[in-house]
Amino acid sequence: MPARPQAEPSAILAVGGVVVDRHGRVLLIRRSRPPSAGAWTLPGGRVEQGESTETAVVRELREETGLETRVICFLGPVTITRDGLAFHIHEYLVAPTDDAIARAGDDAAEVRWVSRGDLDSLGVHADALAVIDRGLARARGW
Repeated sequence: MPARPQAEPSAILAVGGVVVDRHGRVLLIRRSRPPSAGAWTLPGGRVEQGESTETAVVRELREETGLETRVICFLGPVTITRDGLAFHIHEYLVAPTDDAIARAGDDAAEVRWVSRGDLDSLGVHADALAVIDRGLARARGW
């Protein structure tokens, strides 16, 4: 099992997943509570004590979207600040393992599959767009 990465001391270690379906669409959630309540973003959340980031992203996706997924590759870390909190997020490209229908759960008020062209109209933050673009570029290779 890979070593658990260390976040900056003041940042919360978290994970995010770029989920791409067979049509090239990306799965977004609309957050139901802070930070960023009401915003459309990538599913993900905090890494629990003793948990690897790979395990955390699969768990968070299950909790927020109801989907079982598998990690394809690491997309890199991103540090963001939202609502006065700093998050050091390890981003992954992930794929659904079955044809289950995504449903909102946990921190998600809604889930939606969207094409890249629809992201700007949903107000997705620039840092998330950059991660999504990396994920879509890598998804074309598998």
